[in-house]
Order: sequence, then C-alpha cells, then structure tokens
Amino acid sequence: MAPLKSLEAQYGILDSNFQSFCASNGIFTVEDFLLHDLSVLAAFAEQEPTSERLKEGITQVLSIIDRQHQPWLNGLQLLEDAQQNKHVLSTGFKGIDKLLEGGLREGQLTELVGPSSSGKTQVMSNILCHSTFDIFSMFDVLHQLENSLKSQGHKGDCKARTLIVDSISSLITPILGGSGPQGHALMTSAGFLLKKLAHELNIAVLVTNHMVAGEGGNLKPALGESWKSIPHVRLLLSRDQGNKTCSISILKHPSLASGEVARFVIDD
Repeated sequence: MAPLKSLEAQYGILDSNFQSFCASNGIFTVEDFLLHDLSVLAAFAEQEPTSERLKEGITQVLSIIDRQHQPWLNGLQLLEDAQQNKHVLSTGFKGIDKLLEGGLREGQLTELVGPSSSGKTQVMSNILCHSTFDIFSMFDVLHQLENSLKSQGHKGDCKARTLIVDSISSLITPILGGSGPQGHALMTSAGFLLKKLAHELNIAVLVTNHMVAGEGGNLKPALGESWKSIPHVRLLLSRDQGNKTCSISILKHPSLASGEVARFVIDD
C-alpha cells in the first residue's frame, strides 16, 4: 500500500502534521490506516489543537480509498446481487451439477483439487485457455481479460461466462521457496484478483490444484494453509484405478455441507 507521505503532493491536507499524528498511532501507510479503528483515531484527533484539520485529513484518506475500490456492500446488497446477477453454470456432468445444486456459480472462485490423472483437465474440456508459464505472465493475461470482458460488456457483445486457470499450483509453487514473504504475497494477490474478476465481471472462475505427499505419505493439496481460505469453493476429485469412474467431494462451500460426494464417468 502507498505510504501516506506519497499522497501529500496531491492532497495538501495530508501534510507533515497529519503524517506525524498518524505515525504516533502506528499508521504509516494506507493499509495501516484501513487496519486501524477509525473511531478511536477520530477520538485521538479531537484531543489535538488542530483537531478539525486532522479530521478533514481522515475524511480525505477515506475518500481516496473509496474512489480506488468498489463501494462497500452490506449483506442485503450482496444477497440481491447474488440473486439478480450471479447465475449457475452447468459443468456438463450430471453428478457434479447435482452435488453443487446446478454447477459452478458466477461470482465465485472454485478450486478443483486432485492427483495426477484424476481427470481435472477432462472436466474442463471445451474450454479455451491462454498459455502462461509463470505467475507474472498469468497476471498479465488476467488483466488483459479483465479489460476485454469489461469492453464486451459495454459493447453488448457475447460475454464469457467462465474463466479457467489450469494447474494454478504449477505457477505459484516456484515462488514459494525460501523464508521470504514475497511468494506468499504474490499467491494471495493472485487469489484475490481471481475473486475480484469473478465478482465484478459476474463470471465463474475455476482453478485446478495438484496434490503432493503430506504427513505420513498422505496426499494433500499442493498449495498450503495460506491458500485454502481463498477459494469460495474447494472440491476434491479422485478417479477409480483402471476405469473412468470418478468421485468428487466438497471440501469447502459457502452454502453446502462439506463431505458430500458424487460419482460420475469421464469419457477420455
């Protein structure tokens, strides 16, 4: 997030006095500002000789944040948006659609987890994907798609309904090595960008994640604890050895019970 000092040139109210006041409360960046209890901050401002100017500064920072982000929504507004704008898209597999009460929901990020050869890519047949080989080129493609889909919406063209990122773990895992936080920050940014696209463009976003050996040799999703809270929906896919029958179970869902299982057949 931007340091408050970087805003001073454009917004004179955020001068050195305002910055010193914020610094005394442990606030140095816009992110620090968002994490702070603003009612407490305003109460501290009341005790200062320049209280009115400081409160104007607080209002100015909030105004900057509001202009750069989508308006905040309350629960009723989110429910209305879900009912009017977020439709359910069939996956083409009756077993999966029945399990998910219709299929993939627009506005949600769904993760499909499964070991190699479990059928993740076959589930996504008839989907056109761009080829990317690292997380940075993925960011480029996602921003290009965002601009393109917004342009389609303005022109009334036929709009894409689903965005797929096949094997997102292969793009993210290489940046997670070492003890530094940069890799995890990029992973989180990728997840939140996908959720943003899902919500703002009213599309269903699906990512696939491979599995790795965990404790005791048991398989677990390749992306760890920091990632698992990001998708709205997590599904576990497995395939019976030697045939085309697959099982899919719910690991996480905002409105359906975890542990529910469906079986279906994939034609290679």
